[in-house]
Amino acid sequence: MHIDQDHNRFRQIVRGKIRQNLRKYVTHGEMIGRQGKELVSIPIPQLDIPHFRYGKNGSGGVAQGDGEIGQPIDGDGEPGSGKAGGDPGAHVLEVDVPLEELAQILGDELQLPRIEPKGKKNIEEEKYRYNSIRRAGPESLRHFKRTYIHALRRQIATGTYNPRDPLVVPIREDKRYRAWSTVNNPEAAAAIIYIMDVSGSMTDEQKAIVRTESFWIDTWLKSQYGGLEIRYIIHDAAAKVVDEHTFYHTRESGGTRISSAYRVCKDLIEKEFSPSEWNIYVFQFSDGDNWGEDNNVSLRMLNDDLLPASNLFCYGQVDSPYGSGEYLRTLRDRLGSKHENLVLSEIHDRDGIFDSIRLFLGKGR
Repeated sequence: MHIDQDHNRFRQIVRGKIRQNLRKYVTHGEMIGRQGKELVSIPIPQLDIPHFRYGKNGSGGVAQGDGEIGQPIDGDGEPGSGKAGGDPGAHVLEVDVPLEELAQILGDELQLPRIEPKGKKNIEEEKYRYNSIRRAGPESLRHFKRTYIHALRRQIATGTYNPRDPLVVPIREDKRYRAWSTVNNPEAAAAIIYIMDVSGSMTDEQKAIVRTESFWIDTWLKSQYGGLEIRYIIHDAAAKVVDEHTFYHTRESGGTRISSAYRVCKDLIEKEFSPSEWNIYVFQFSDGDNWGEDNNVSLRMLNDDLLPASNLFCYGQVDSPYGSGEYLRTLRDRLGSKHENLVLSEIHDRDGIFDSIRLFLGKGR
């Protein structure tokens, strides 16, 4: 009982530390790379356990000896002076926190509303799974192999089994039956489509910002849906669907045509994710540099095809020393006030990730 109380108290302390430093974790991505299947390892500093420190025997009584107020007890107090110590230094403690709990903290701190899904793809359906064995049940569910084994063991144990006449006759106590349990199985969930500009003007720092923000977006949306389908699109002047590793580690050197990514995204939605059944979230990241004549084509595809199909379309523009930043201004001027599901964010540096997530997910769509 006391151990459970201490553990709960420790968890409360950890949650408090995470809340206190959440912006730092989000900004610098300290959790990225420590992620397991359902847990993430978080570095928590300064979780000291109170303990006694003993002095040396024979060193005199309390307040004995010469000295002035404020004088150091041992040594001259200068940094780096004295002999090497034998005591351990301060360490950072890494604590495993469930992603579900992390999502709850994120939602509370950013005051994110719960998402109202649409479409039948979010309905949880009860299904029966035969995953255990019982001693009673209908004959139609009798497990013949298990029944035979128990009958054979009983006859061997009682000495009634004859190897020359290997007749095994089950009795009532030998019979075993398949049994089922009820599981909630979501028919499907939501689809996230990430689009990233990997042209020559996007540096490694900009892609690191995208990676960190994507981790937190995934964490929140996974807490809102029973499962997620995630797709990744990269583009320069041409676009293609790639896996997660390629999405985060590719760097191209060509020009930029955003319409090429929108075209691939449109085809992906038409083939795999019907808007009437799927909750579709598109997150696009770019430095805003686009081939001038391509802006009209991109805006037309966004307005006519992608925005009507999406729960939410988020465009995050990361500052780059090589990008023009023009695309964000064009979106604001021509589409910004026409679509409630279009969210625009300007991410100047890593410190902008926290507010960008709040802006993207704050509508609860």
